[in-house]
Amino acid sequence: MASVIFASLFYFATLALVVGLLYRINVYARTPSPLKIPTTPAPTTKGGVVLRMAREVVLFESLFKASLWIWGLGWLFHASLLLVILRHLRYFTEPVWGWVALLQPFGLYAGFTMLLGLCGLWMRRLFVERIRYISTPSDHLMLALLIAIAVSGLLMQFAVHTDVIAVKGFFLGLMSFDIRMLPADFILYLHLLMVAALMLIFPISKLLHAPGIFFSPTRCQTDNPREKRHLAAWAKQLESESIK
Repeated sequence: MASVIFASLFYFATLALVVGLLYRINVYARTPSPLKIPTTPAPTTKGGVVLRMAREVVLFESLFKASLWIWGLGWLFHASLLLVILRHLRYFTEPVWGWVALLQPFGLYAGFTMLLGLCGLWMRRLFVERIRYISTPSDHLMLALLIAIAVSGLLMQFAVHTDVIAVKGFFLGLMSFDIRMLPADFILYLHLLMVAALMLIFPISKLLHAPGIFFSPTRCQTDNPREKRHLAAWAKQLESESIK
């Protein structure tokens, strides 16, 4: 019974995540950008914009310039989260890809650094006055959810072990619409419930900064207003209609 419930939950959560993300990305892509507002100093060519975005996404360049200690916590969390996610690919591949196998020890201990980064970011929201002032209950709940996911995952790895072979079989079965037995493990159930909850709220939360950064006009625009007139698509349409 539990296997059927969790299978249905993850099918629904995956559908909500994919549809929600596609909808939000479509909204971002269709939102007009009538003004040239890149944060200077900004690149004047498309190649420069690509390089700038790469530095922003990989190195968090603007955060590094703003606050070194917040940059350290943020980068630690995001880099650790990436390793943890890549490590979990072993549950969805058979045989396990070679590079995923090589990442296993790094992804294992990345759970601790991910937890450390999350706790540091939460302390920032609690004890830095200007950040506490603009923090909402959802900000705290999101951090609490991520911390709980990390803690439950570490507990299964180092304290209350679960049958990872059966867990892998369950998720491989989901990919082929074959519902298999999930181990009867309370910590596992709690971990999976929280992961599904994260998937469901992702498209309606501040976590959308992940795809949203690629549509930020302050980052993705070239700084060439003198060389080339900037017109949003809707403005171009109005201009052509007025000429007619």
